Amino acid sequence: MSINLSYAQRSKSKSKKSKSSKSVSHKTTKKSKSSRSSKSKKSRRGRSRSYARVREESVRHTFALGDSTFLLDDEPMQMISGEMHYTRIPHQEWRERMRMAKAMGLNTIGTYVFWNAHEPVQGQYDFTGENNIAEFVRTAKEEGLFVVLRPSPYVCAEWEFGGYPWWLLKDKNMKVRSQDPNFIAAYRNYILQLGKQLSPLLVTHGGNILMVQIENEYGSYSDDKEYLDLNRKIFLEAGFDGLLFTCDGAEQMPKGYLPGFLPAVNGLDNPKEVKELINKYHNGKGPYYVAEWYPGWFDVWGTGHHKSNADADAKKLDEILSAGISINMYMFHGGTTRDFMNGANMNTKDPYAPQTSSYDYDAPLDEAGNPTPKYYKFREVIAKHLPPGTHLPPVPEKHKMTMALELIKLTTVARLFDNLPQPVTNDRPMGFEDLNQGYGFVLYRTTMHSVNKALLQLTQLRDYATVYVNGSQAGIMDRRLKQDTLTLNNVPENATLDILVENNGRINYGPFLTDNRHGITEKVTLNNTELIGWKMYRLPFDNLTRLRYVPNSNAEQVQPAFYKGRFSLRITGDTYFDMTGFGKGFVFLNGHNLGKYWGIGPQQTIYVPAAWLKRGLNEVAVFDELNTNHTGLSTLDHPVLDNVPKN
Repeated sequence: MSINLSYAQRSKSKSKKSKSSKSVSHKTTKKSKSSRSSKSKKSRRGRSRSYARVREESVRHTFALGDSTFLLDDEPMQMISGEMHYTRIPHQEWRERMRMAKAMGLNTIGTYVFWNAHEPVQGQYDFTGENNIAEFVRTAKEEGLFVVLRPSPYVCAEWEFGGYPWWLLKDKNMKVRSQDPNFIAAYRNYILQLGKQLSPLLVTHGGNILMVQIENEYGSYSDDKEYLDLNRKIFLEAGFDGLLFTCDGAEQMPKGYLPGFLPAVNGLDNPKEVKELINKYHNGKGPYYVAEWYPGWFDVWGTGHHKSNADADAKKLDEILSAGISINMYMFHGGTTRDFMNGANMNTKDPYAPQTSSYDYDAPLDEAGNPTPKYYKFREVIAKHLPPGTHLPPVPEKHKMTMALELIKLTTVARLFDNLPQPVTNDRPMGFEDLNQGYGFVLYRTTMHSVNKALLQLTQLRDYATVYVNGSQAGIMDRRLKQDTLTLNNVPENATLDILVENNGRINYGPFLTDNRHGITEKVTLNNTELIGWKMYRLPFDNLTRLRYVPNSNAEQVQPAFYKGRFSLRITGDTYFDMTGFGKGFVFLNGHNLGKYWGIGPQQTIYVPAAWLKRGLNEVAVFDELNTNHTGLSTLDHPVLDNVPKN
């Protein structure tokens, strides 16, 4: 008998189900109890039909922890899950990606939930478009997939500030990830709003969310069990009354797990070690769950593109599944980090390292959602572990084309210094947060006196600065390279000093998570004398409609600028903007911020999803803070993600 892989992929283990289990059935009716008691009398054919019944709204499941496996409706279930993030994929393409997940053999989707996406301004919530997490979960159910939810609210995820909203930093004394009352109050308000969206979709309420994660790899940060339990209480108050779990790396689990709740492990893929570790911290029992298994990795600017060995990954996947361990591969599909939402890593040993906009991750589905050789190898492995009598559905045919367009002419230009808003004035430079700005750029301006040679120094630059004297670029400073000084020569009398500072991504992981205020966070000195009397121009670039464009003539540009072009299409498809020859900046297409580019690589293209192109007239605007005089933008029919130019 051949049927499509179902919403619930049962474990093929023939061992008896656990006698001891913690059920999370929500107000199970007499009818549901009766149906369970008579289940053993049903034929195999009837059991196979149960794969389809889970799509019916009236069906309510139980989900529990057995001694060695998860139990779905009292039967063993091996979760084969893959992570993909709703915010990194155009919402028009969620369903297509989920069908690809189903065809590879996944029965569950894992996703973080991003606080800063949903509460961009304190007290104002956004659950629309790419932020419509409830619709993402409902779509998964329609496609026969369960969901493991990771609202945390700290997510790491190579995401700006690890998912925390920037406005928390307006309070200089606030400590995120702690029992700080101000932090907990803001956190609680958000989780209560999130609960309104998602608690009705828990398996306990008839939905498809199996489990909810408390915090995220907390053991890599601290060990406050009272704080962890406070998380638990907030989640319950918000209606997340299903199974809760924690996840940590193997060495961090002692600090990060919450006694009494399932401790999942991240990054460990030796079956024997996985079982021994979870047994140790879970009263000698399972279930055994690898919450993050890494068949790929993320990229940072200025280093090579990460790739893993697909054959070795497939072999490891086979070993894990053969051992009856449930797994969530991070990532199944990475997508793209847009809207200035890339994060950065930094610790006591390694310097500040911002991540690329491409979140391709060398995942089974590439950045654009296309299956890779790794996808097919994993599909072959998973097919070996299906319940008896089931087969994988066919891999969906690609319904959109990938194309390269004719050269897009950039016919108009908006020079930055000609498009400045009203400034904020202060004796000393103010940080982004004090200027009530989260992302983008701030231009700092003051006046210098005449000097033959001077050392300009920015104390605690966050993160990247281009320096101009009387409108001409004098140099750059880069936190990534620990550059915070610049020598200026032959400065004329009363020269205008402009310092354009970019938030290159707040730290998302490590000990400096709480030290994330941005801009010029302390002071600017010239020959050790502090410069005072500043004008600060806020440039969040969240809306480009107010820019004033002029014809892009052959006159040489000497300052950062936006270059705009229009192009018409008869058909749409995926394409890639080729940023070769551009310096550093970002791209808007039809009002969508597609993310950042930077000539240092490894990413040299920007993915353009077909969903955001239009038949007829399209408009693109490219901001470049380093290079000038652009007249055209090329496209490719493929990405370039591994090109780090030699200096």
